[in-house]
Amino acid sequence: MAKQKRKPRMDIRIGTMVGAGMNSPDLIRQILPHGFESFSLTFWQTTDGIDFKRLAREVNEVLDGSGAVISSLAMFGNPLETEKIDKAALKGWRQCIDNAHLFGCDVVGGFTGRLRDKRIDESIPRFKKIFDPLARSAADKGVRIAFENCDMGGTWQSGDWNIAHNPTAWEMMFDAVPMKNMGLEWEPCHQMVSLIDPMPQLKEWAHKMFHVHGKDATVHWDVVRKYGVHSSFHSDIALPGGVQAVPPFAFHRTPGYGDSNWTDIISELRRAGFKGSIDIEGFHDPVMNGELEWSGQVRGLNYLKQCRGDFVANPA
Repeated sequence: MAKQKRKPRMDIRIGTMVGAGMNSPDLIRQILPHGFESFSLTFWQTTDGIDFKRLAREVNEVLDGSGAVISSLAMFGNPLETEKIDKAALKGWRQCIDNAHLFGCDVVGGFTGRLRDKRIDESIPRFKKIFDPLARSAADKGVRIAFENCDMGGTWQSGDWNIAHNPTAWEMMFDAVPMKNMGLEWEPCHQMVSLIDPMPQLKEWAHKMFHVHGKDATVHWDVVRKYGVHSSFHSDIALPGGVQAVPPFAFHRTPGYGDSNWTDIISELRRAGFKGSIDIEGFHDPVMNGELEWSGQVRGLNYLKQCRGDFVANPA
């Protein structure tokens, strides 16, 4: 009897993030044969120079017949501040929301922004002023907003870029703008490098997760126990007296190379009813980079597919 070909269960897709702007179609064309099922199109601080109608047409042509989809658009900048580049980020958020339908996707992700060098709670009124109308506009268009949980080097007390890296901030954000179409673009990595166990957080917040970044971390607990978390710096810095530089206590990793069990992560997502994409956030792994970047990403793709499993129809 011929072996039945198994099909992936498309309630959860496995893909990658693409940040090549108008060159995205060419990059997707090259990596699509490796089996990526979704692509998140990302923009850094501005969408200036992006012709969304043309980009959507060219991307859709590349994807036609492949079964792969655009999972989300993403705008990474600081839309809460008022410098020229910040205003460009806010414009980018609006453009992504307005044009998501051209790509057949309903998620727009990115950073919340924050008032620079102010406490997170001091940014909440500005967050409400900016994202309340954005969330309402998005809801009218059938679009969900998902905030990434990267701290970008910030703390509760000060920083730039993003306030959505702390569960207390999430409570305050969703209380300030209580819209059902506002949620999270989550990954375990950013929690782990803050020494947060991601699994209890996932269980509590999975209902608010609209998009997941496929990025992991390795935490070197021997370094934490001996040096803490404030002693690490680049090993190429020469120290006086021949003192040995302290290695970093944590590294961002591609899934399959880090500490997380993604079978558990995907199980919890499924248990909460998550339907969407896990898109690998590459170009962070300190080992699988450079000429090994796509070797790492494809291995991560296959690892995540294995953790998800193939869909096999139940007997009639």
